[in-house]
Amino acid sequence: MKLIVKLLLVILILFSILPSCKNKSSKNEILTSKIQYDVPIVNNDPQLDWWINNLEGSKRDPFLKRIMEAAEKGDVKVYDYFNKPLTPEQVKLIGKDTVFQTLMRNTPPYEEYDTTIISSITYRDICKIRYLEEWKWNPNTLEIDKKVLALGPVINKEFGGQNYNQLLFWIAIDKSFPGN
Repeated sequence: MKLIVKLLLVILILFSILPSCKNKSSKNEILTSKIQYDVPIVNNDPQLDWWINNLEGSKRDPFLKRIMEAAEKGDVKVYDYFNKPLTPEQVKLIGKDTVFQTLMRNTPPYEEYDTTIISSITYRDICKIRYLEEWKWNPNTLEIDKKVLALGPVINKEFGGQNYNQLLFWIAIDKSFPGN
């Protein structure tokens, strides 16, 4: 009887150990070392639920303010679209534009006058966050692990009557960014 109990105990221990060994051997594999995509964070469509393509304002504003502040103060490593490092001074100039124009008054005698138009972007102009990530997955469980390599604020820009998404800069989140 003692032999049967010992044998059953050994079998139970083996059955409890073997599945855990199998799970450990099925490690995550790299699905892609780089994937880039935009995540909308401002939902202006009243037809959609508030959380679709949206970060709630009381969370979004501090998040975006901190991104811009960290980049402008040099608290983080910042890169341009081509992955060249940017100084805090260069970051502060992004989105600032000065245009000198000659305009005509809309009342008689319709004189021309020169004016300077200075425009700049703020965190409120950011409509998306662009992510650069590495994805690993477990083919057995279909679990996906995402590692953020970099993120960047995106604004919507109009040019020639067309709207475009413009990345302002990349913020390195992982030490492997910008890599190759």
